[in-house]
Amino acid sequence: MNRIDQHPLAGRVALVSGASRGIGAATARLLAEAGAQVVLTHRDSEAGALEVLDSLSGSGHRVIRASAADTPALEAAAAEVASAYGRLDVLVNNAATTKVIPHADLRALDDELFDTILRTNVRGAFATVRAFHPLLKADGGGVIVNVSSLAARMANGSNVAYCASKAAMDNLTLSLARALAPEVRVLSVAPGLVDTQLTRTWDPAVRQRMIEHTPLGRLATPEDVAAAVLAAVVSLPSTTGVVIPVDGGRPLG
Repeated sequence: MNRIDQHPLAGRVALVSGASRGIGAATARLLAEAGAQVVLTHRDSEAGALEVLDSLSGSGHRVIRASAADTPALEAAAAEVASAYGRLDVLVNNAATTKVIPHADLRALDDELFDTILRTNVRGAFATVRAFHPLLKADGGGVIVNVSSLAARMANGSNVAYCASKAAMDNLTLSLARALAPEVRVLSVAPGLVDTQLTRTWDPAVRQRMIEHTPLGRLATPEDVAAAVLAAVVSLPSTTGVVIPVDGGRPLG
């Protein structure tokens, strides 16, 4: 999967979870441009997923409704991918949930929200890998890219549970890289604050402080993260079990 050409993923199949907007949508578009047939999954954002589907180059793409927190739905999605394509070469675990809560406001982060975040962001990522592993390990092996966050390293993000969930995801990446080798490579990409529809609703002063403390002087874009995902899949054939930052050098700020 390290061919250097215009369509390095021609003949390959990729699945992007949580692909109805933001990073997931940008990643789906770039993988399609690279020649892959792309499966988009969503929890309850069919309109957005179909809009992304219509924007993809190439053909043979599809949308499947399957929440990362719903194991039976993931197993059904894996069966559908097996029936439709007979293979899966790339899995991008992008589905996640969060809510902005100040870290010091412990009462606001109640048990239900805490469990929802871990169920989706950690268990959901694992359950997705578990469902699609038989397809990923066939035909010479595949690649899993987990979309993590700088919050895993800096413990500074939308809330305490979200930061913990992304730290768990990075640890999960290392464990799975060891467990699934040599057939499947597993990596994380870890964006800092990304310029998305969600973060544009944040306090402008907070966003500006982030920019001022980022050496490259700008927020990452969804396309920046998508480029890191594609590089992990196509250009790093001997790399597994690592976390690739996409943060503009933010920890140096």
